Amino acid sequence: MTDHTLTGQTWVAFTQAGAVGSVHRVTDGFTFKLLKDEDYRSVYSTLDAAKSALHASLLPGTAWPEFREH
Repeated sequence: MTDHTLTGQTWVAFTQAGAVGSVHRVTDGFTFKLLKDEDYRSVYSTLDAAKSALHASLLPGTAWPEFREH
């Protein structure tokens, strides 16, 4: 992810367990990071795609997170 610059727009993902990760706007799309991750994941062309990828990275059966923009 070092080739991409964060723009400052962030959405934090919350489940019943609390915050689980965040989605960030970068210069050419969106990326995400789970709380346990050391670095950002792949870059996605849309916010919805990044949110879906974050959800897919959670434990099976986890409900869709609530995304709050910060």
